[in-house]
Amino acid sequence: MNDDKVKGAKRAKKTKSYIQKEPVVRKVSDIDISGTYSYANYLKWEIAERLELIKGKIFEMSAPSVNHQRLLGEIYTDLHTFLKSKSCEAFVAPFDVRFPDQSKKDKDVYTVLQPDICVICDETKLDKRGCIGAPDIVVEVLSPSNNRTELKNKYDIYEAYGVREYWVIHPKKRTFLKYVLNSEGVFVVGELYEGGSDFVSDILPGFRLNIDEVFGLMK
Repeated sequence: MNDDKVKGAKRAKKTKSYIQKEPVVRKVSDIDISGTYSYANYLKWEIAERLELIKGKIFEMSAPSVNHQRLLGEIYTDLHTFLKSKSCEAFVAPFDVRFPDQSKKDKDVYTVLQPDICVICDETKLDKRGCIGAPDIVVEVLSPSNNRTELKNKYDIYEAYGVREYWVIHPKKRTFLKYVLNSEGVFVVGELYEGGSDFVSDILPGFRLNIDEVFGLMK
């Protein structure tokens, strides 16, 4: 090998080494929160805390409480059991749901949420990393850390991308509120379910949840 080739090989090796030594992000504090990030960036982060991206902006997720997990477990178990012989499937967080616009490439996806539970009836939306596209049903159990801006952002995203039903569970008030997407692609507020009633789904005929039994798990 002549001298020029040797020098070229050394330069390539140094460049490759530089790329490989790109710092690994392991803490949220290492990220510029004011920046805009894609799912491609999100995949590179090795952060223990759960994060969501909403239009490229980072939102940290707080650790769920014991009662939150009790409610979540009961609802997921009932959904999972009901859907066993059906074409739809239920998934529980942590589970990435990507909301693409025109391109599904990682670098072009700027909204990635982790609903507490989602029901997906189109298996083509599933891949090894989660779901790409709107689930048919999204279930969110509210936490004290949820703020109005975050909830409004998620509501707008679920509506805009075509989530067919959105269930909002309020542990403190012990209520279920159901939003249903109409033919014009707009959420319509359904019935508010309280104690003494059974929650039902418009798109899962036959599915019922006894409100008293669900909230009876809370301590």
